[in-house]
Amino acid sequence: MARTSGTGSGAKVPDLPTPPWRRGRTRPVRQPLSQSSIVAAALRVLDAGGLDSVSMRRVADELNTGPASLYVHVSSKEELLELVLDHVLGAVTMPEPDPENWRDQVKDVALRFRAVLASHHDLGRASLAAIPTGPNALLISEGLLAIMRSGGVSEQACAWVLDVLQLYISADVYETALYLSRAEHGEDPSAMAQQYLGEVISALPQDRFPTLTALMPHMVAGNREARFEFGLDIFVQGLAATQQP
Repeated sequence: MARTSGTGSGAKVPDLPTPPWRRGRTRPVRQPLSQSSIVAAALRVLDAGGLDSVSMRRVADELNTGPASLYVHVSSKEELLELVLDHVLGAVTMPEPDPENWRDQVKDVALRFRAVLASHHDLGRASLAAIPTGPNALLISEGLLAIMRSGGVSEQACAWVLDVLQLYISADVYETALYLSRAEHGEDPSAMAQQYLGEVISALPQDRFPTLTALMPHMVAGNREARFEFGLDIFVQGLAATQQP
């Protein structure tokens, strides 16, 4: 932009270059802090370096501020991780309960839950230690309970399966993240683990471990997704057994 000179003549003087002794002194403009901006920054740190990289200082650095300023909006790292987890769970959409298809609906929600956690490094580890009481987590719980009740699942089974299902999902995601951290050349972590298991069982003497060696091909069959869905089928079958007449 040009500016008007002080001569009163109306002549325009172009903006002049910044003197060299003033260059390099500008700092990034700080954005106003809020709980949502802190959560977003923490998620970026987690995605880049995993759960262990998340600290109040590292998140503050991401926001070009000091750790003390974060505590105005977040009481601790533990609360921050709970907020991050609940923010991520907001991507899990819930269907309207369909009594005729409640089994498939439970499986679909569980698969979405798992996919959301798995897309953020080892966030599953944080969910293992969290009681899901954030607004998004509560909506998932409410939706799952409504789906199961619509299918006639007993109320006690509905109530207890929430904890078990969350544990199953979180543990699967965390285990996958652990295997992935050990893969040095981009190998599929599940395939790597299955190959190792097959090598161990193949080395066992058949006379002492006849069942293990006989079932070895089945034990190493199937990818991670197929195994996870098998577990979901077991869950749903168990729930169906509690259906009220």
